[in-house]
Amino acid sequence: MQPKKRVKDPRKQRKRLFNAPAHIRHKLMAAPLAPELIKSRGVKSLPVRKGDTVRVMRGDRKGFEGKISRVDLKNFRLYVEGLTREKVDGTTIFLPLHPSKVMIKNLNLDDKWRKEALERKKQLAAKEEEVVKKKPQAPVKVKTEQPAEAIEEVEKKIEKTVKKPAAKKVAEKKIVAANPKEHVAVKKEKKAVKKETKTEAPVKKTRAKRKPAVEGGV
Repeated sequence: MQPKKRVKDPRKQRKRLFNAPAHIRHKLMAAPLAPELIKSRGVKSLPVRKGDTVRVMRGDRKGFEGKISRVDLKNFRLYVEGLTREKVDGTTIFLPLHPSKVMIKNLNLDDKWRKEALERKKQLAAKEEEVVKKKPQAPVKVKTEQPAEAIEEVEKKIEKTVKKPAAKKVAEKKIVAANPKEHVAVKKEKKAVKKETKTEAPVKKTRAKRKPAVEGGV
């Protein structure tokens, strides 16, 4: 069998849905089980059957519970006993529901094939859980405690790097405060030296002249 490709085009998705064969339509009629059934059966969802008790989870009739009276595979809808509405002419009709809008509260297990399917699904779920448990976990890195001497040395180095520039700045400020006139004179000398270096004429680079091309030469 060739693997089926996933289709992203909505038009093709709808075509596949409406032209689906009976065995796929049956799977598409699956509904989630109630939490109590999930614990007891070990299955999260099952295709709905006539005789199952369901609860409406969405819409105007939310919270309504009843038995399924009919399953329409052609239109992907199910009908619940007692869930009806009146037409303008006075006649009552059953309301169609999509299986995704209901939750199965009680299963109809008169069919032996359905019992076997339940057991098969339970076994598959158990196998999947075992595989997940057996997966190797990523190794946890344990932080090794550094000796106290090494930590002290690192702290001293940090203190030295932090204190040096601060000490220099404090010393400079003290000198400036003691002799402000000398500090101003030193600044002027530095500026004069910078100007002299800028005013020096830059050396011009001369390019080598190209030789004229000789006619008939290579």
